[in-house]
Amino acid sequence: MAWPEHSPEDTTVVTITPDYHGTRHLGFVSGLKKFTWYLTSVLCFTTPGNGPRSTPKLVQTHEDIPGPVGHLSFTEILDTSLRVSWEEPVEKNGIITGYLLSWEAQGKNQSRVARTMPNSTLEYKVTGLTSLTTYTLEVAAITGAGIGTVTSSTISSGVPPELPGPPSNLVISKISPRSATLKFRAGDDGKTSISKWIVEGQVGNTGEEDEWEVLYEKENDPEAQVLEVPNLTPFTHYRFRMRQVNIVGSSTASEPSRVIQTLQAPPDVAPGSVTVRTASETSVWLRWVPLPETEYNGNPESVGYRVRLCRADQQGDFNTRVVNDRLEREITLEGLEEWTEYLLQIQAFNSIGPGPWSEPLRGRTRESVPSGAPENLTAEAMSSTRILVTWGPVPEPEQNGNILGYKVLYKEKGSGAEPQVQLVKGNLTQSALLRNLRKYVQYEIQVLAFTRIGDGQLSSPPVLERTKDDVPGPPMRLVFPEVRLMEVRVVWQPPVDPNGIIMGYQVAYRLDSGDPNQFTTVEVGPDTKQFTASSLVPESAYIFRISAKTQQGWGTAAQAVVITTEIRERPQPPLRLSVPQDQVQSRQLRLIWLPGGDGSSPVRYFTLQIRQLPEGAWVTHSSTISHNSTSCIVERLKPYTSYKLRMMATNDIGDSKYSQETDAITTLQDVPDEAPVIQSVKPSTTTSVLVQWQPPKEESVNGVLVGYRLYYRELQYDSAPQESKKAINSSSVRGDLTAKSTVKTVSNPSLTEFELTQLQKYRRYEIVMTAYNIIGESPASAPVEVFVGEAAPSVAPQNIQVNTISSTQLEVQWEPPPVETQNGIIQGYKIYYWEMDNQNETEKVKILFLPETSMRLKNLTSYTYYMVKLSAFNAAGDGPLSEPRRGRTLQAAPSAPSFISFSEVTSTTLNVSWGFPVSPNGVVEGYRVVYEPTAPIHGVSKVVTVDIQGSWQRWLKVRDLTKGVTYRFHVQAKTISYGPEAEANITAGPVQGSPGSPLETSITKSGSTLTIHWKAGDKGAGRVTGYVIEARPSDEGLWDTFVRHLPPSITSHTISLDRLRQGVSYQFRVLAVNEYGYGEPSAPSAAMSAHLENPFYEEWWFLIVLALCGLILLLVVIFGLILHGQNKKYKSCGTAVSTVEESVTLDNGGFTALELNSRPIHVKSSFLRKNGTRSPPRPNPAGLRYSDEDICNNYNGAVSTESTALTERPAEISESEATDSDCEEEQIKHSFVNHYMSDPSYFNSWKRQQKGLKQTLACAYEECASRDGEGYYQTVVTQHSVGGVYTPAGQPATGSRTPVTGFSSFV
Repeated sequence: MAWPEHSPEDTTVVTITPDYHGTRHLGFVSGLKKFTWYLTSVLCFTTPGNGPRSTPKLVQTHEDIPGPVGHLSFTEILDTSLRVSWEEPVEKNGIITGYLLSWEAQGKNQSRVARTMPNSTLEYKVTGLTSLTTYTLEVAAITGAGIGTVTSSTISSGVPPELPGPPSNLVISKISPRSATLKFRAGDDGKTSISKWIVEGQVGNTGEEDEWEVLYEKENDPEAQVLEVPNLTPFTHYRFRMRQVNIVGSSTASEPSRVIQTLQAPPDVAPGSVTVRTASETSVWLRWVPLPETEYNGNPESVGYRVRLCRADQQGDFNTRVVNDRLEREITLEGLEEWTEYLLQIQAFNSIGPGPWSEPLRGRTRESVPSGAPENLTAEAMSSTRILVTWGPVPEPEQNGNILGYKVLYKEKGSGAEPQVQLVKGNLTQSALLRNLRKYVQYEIQVLAFTRIGDGQLSSPPVLERTKDDVPGPPMRLVFPEVRLMEVRVVWQPPVDPNGIIMGYQVAYRLDSGDPNQFTTVEVGPDTKQFTASSLVPESAYIFRISAKTQQGWGTAAQAVVITTEIRERPQPPLRLSVPQDQVQSRQLRLIWLPGGDGSSPVRYFTLQIRQLPEGAWVTHSSTISHNSTSCIVERLKPYTSYKLRMMATNDIGDSKYSQETDAITTLQDVPDEAPVIQSVKPSTTTSVLVQWQPPKEESVNGVLVGYRLYYRELQYDSAPQESKKAINSSSVRGDLTAKSTVKTVSNPSLTEFELTQLQKYRRYEIVMTAYNIIGESPASAPVEVFVGEAAPSVAPQNIQVNTISSTQLEVQWEPPPVETQNGIIQGYKIYYWEMDNQNETEKVKILFLPETSMRLKNLTSYTYYMVKLSAFNAAGDGPLSEPRRGRTLQAAPSAPSFISFSEVTSTTLNVSWGFPVSPNGVVEGYRVVYEPTAPIHGVSKVVTVDIQGSWQRWLKVRDLTKGVTYRFHVQAKTISYGPEAEANITAGPVQGSPGSPLETSITKSGSTLTIHWKAGDKGAGRVTGYVIEARPSDEGLWDTFVRHLPPSITSHTISLDRLRQGVSYQFRVLAVNEYGYGEPSAPSAAMSAHLENPFYEEWWFLIVLALCGLILLLVVIFGLILHGQNKKYKSCGTAVSTVEESVTLDNGGFTALELNSRPIHVKSSFLRKNGTRSPPRPNPAGLRYSDEDICNNYNGAVSTESTALTERPAEISESEATDSDCEEEQIKHSFVNHYMSDPSYFNSWKRQQKGLKQTLACAYEECASRDGEGYYQTVVTQHSVGGVYTPAGQPATGSRTPVTGFSSFV
């Protein structure tokens, strides 16, 4: 590896495949920068990881020619000179020693001038130029390796350069997987040469809002018209645009080209981060990082992976497996050989072809049980109880692991019992001596080898070997079925252990009371199983002994006692059965009893039955208990199980009854028979694994389960596979493995999982389990292997945000899981997203194979809520999913309406309806309907556009069609803009098969109704299903449906005139309807006015008469009131008052002022006195004041306290017009003014006027004088302001006058 001296993060690593031990390795590091100091180091690595680096050494790459100078520019451009400047090269590639500047008139090499300048000079003034001449200038840097890349430009002397114009007319051709040819027309060069062409492109997504990036730059080719754009990605959409650059700068971008897609190509790279792990005895597990989408180079649906493997020893052929899922990250290769090393490779492929193979990896299947048996098995009987067994090793290809030992299995031939096992530890000992065998019995013998995983195959067929013969055992079941006073018959069975070939039997008997050594002996043949002894002493006891004989001699005799009597009966059962508690064990117990009576016939044997509680049946456990026994060992019991026992005795007569059963007896606990079954071992972190298991069966626990023990140890065979060839000593059996392991105890028996922590990284562990109770542990479970060091992330990504980008894009941002929960290097993320409330049908997953923290979800449905979940993954697998987050796309134009249909089609009208857009993409705000004839009508093509607001109305009545003309209808829905159109054609007029027009249409009017009559016409091709009435008002001129769905049986219909507009004339016509549609309309009816014939009380003349009568009545009432007022007598101070013309103006204009006219009166402008009376004071135009003595206290209201303006008229006063009246002391009971003044609502209405508005108050005053009694006439109009305040009754305000009682004002 190498890295720049001051940039250790920029490390270049080269992997060198190691050669045999001791070889000096050589590696080349390429792609370094020229003339740069690098630190170099070497390290070794194995599967678990990298070793330490060697001490870094400092080296420098060689010097080379420099790159082009930067930013060539011109200033001070004159007719004969200019100044050229530049910058140092970005790629010096050595020590810059100077610069070479040259120039020449364009196309004239002989005019070339060159100047060499020191490295400190970065500008030069060129002189001696010819005016208005184009020159080419070149600048290059110089190092010790030579002259570098030349940078050139052209310029015209005396003409300052400008920014160039953009290229145009971009044409794309010769599209290949990795390049495309771009033809273009150069833009204006800006009065200087073009120094660089820039090709920009949109890659993958070519929308208006997608970004542009620089794809290619071409320098020093100012006349270029064609560019080949290299390094494109196969099977990718591109859109190009161009810029051209001169010494002033870059032009604007050209117009974008059309969108192209490069051709497909095989993948360029193999999947990365390939690892292999042991999966099982016959499988390995291969994992890789799938190709990113940018590396597919073809249709994603055709991308897959191919895995091949072969034995590392080159035996056998290559085996290939195909994975068609491009997102798959692992495969388990099954059907391999056990404990075998393989070489594995993987490649990606698409529809064009395969990509390169990855570097080969080695993987080994797991150790297994031997698939073969030991060879050359032999057996030899060494004695009557011993057999020597020998065998050869298991063939090496079938060992499948390290042989830890052998097991010899043997049993008697033909017996159904389980074979006995003798264990031989180690793989060096290949013989075993079987002891304690039964004599002269043929045995079936087999041998198997075992590894730490388990037992291998048994040798087959079994080897048969018989032990040597010996003296036989005693005959069995001696009984005396016939007993008389002087003879008995004895019957027996052959010995259980004949120990050879039975050659005969010997029967010996004597009197029990006689000489114990004096027997009567009789020998019988081997086939004889009974003997009758006669001449016996009656009522005497005899002892019988029966023995068998083989070649080895006479065996042990069986002995029995018999009494020569004829009085015998069945025995009594045993008594007092009991089991001492100290004689109870886990699988056996001792039963004690007392014999019962023998019934004058000796007991030959006892039978024992047991019953397992709580619901077991009685089962015969043994029927061969000796007759002279008083106790026995009951075996084959289950630990920690309750039993009851009973017995019966058997003599020559038969069986006794069963004894009384014992009390319940529970056997002791024992170690569990079965181990727990390990179901899975999963890494939970990089240093811990989670073990899950299934508890042993309850009946196999043999007691109360206390807990579990987990034994784990590190395995070494991955790094040392040659161990299989080493000898395993006697301590290497599986039973000893737990002693070398670390143990963890789980004291809770209800748990079924446990986490083993603090394990070493990058190690393979073996785990076994046992269950234990208070007695001990069960056998160990089958071992399970697990690789520690890789674990899936334990926490989901954090702080997930879903941001809206556009109507089809959402951006998802997140933070990685906390470092301590990543459990390795995060290789990528899985983003699951779906439309809310529609997960099953719309869920998708995006896999990001880069440790980035944001991603754009594209091609989404507009204006839709999406739910998003994330999970991180590393080499070990996927972490947990996050909680879902919600985001919503923006609105977009809707799709076209789902359908267009037409109904009620007549010659001039139809009803068009449409469906809601399948994809509204937002809130539908309305629709646009456009219709036009498909061909001009009389040379005119009228296009009608109707905009409909709101989404609820999805129909339109069209009434201005022309019969027989085909119209094209377009309908668009609108959200933020109008979407695509749905289009349909329809021809106005009846279709073929529709009914004909009704006949003889007429109309009659009666009162407030119209009745339309018709006769049925041609029914067409189908039955008439109804009628429709159309109407045409005179003020519109268009026919429209008026009544529909009339039954087909009627020929008239009555219409209320209330449904028509008054004063408008209507024409009507009728259409018949059948299953084909609307038929031809009938001829229009005569025009009929919708005017109603009103009753007399609604006629105008009646209203006028009624109004005149009301006016006369009103006048009568008014004159009655006037006469009533004149007849009243009032108290007066010698003044008679007559009512004259007065104008009354109310305060708020709410009522018309009432003016009562008697006759014209003229009032002079001075006080008049006549017949001793005093005239009222002449009003002042500015105001009028009255003394308090002239005011009467009978005004029941409020008047203005401000100035009162009086307007007076000249009047001629005659005495004949005056009326004398006596002055009476009479209180005013009621007046029109008092009535309204006493009503606060009206009074307040006076006060609500704005200040400055003058109002008039007309009223008659009563003038009080002591000397003059002559009446006077005067019209007084008071204008009083809104500033009046309320004055209590009897307390008139200053300057006011009390109105004459009886004179009223309308308020």
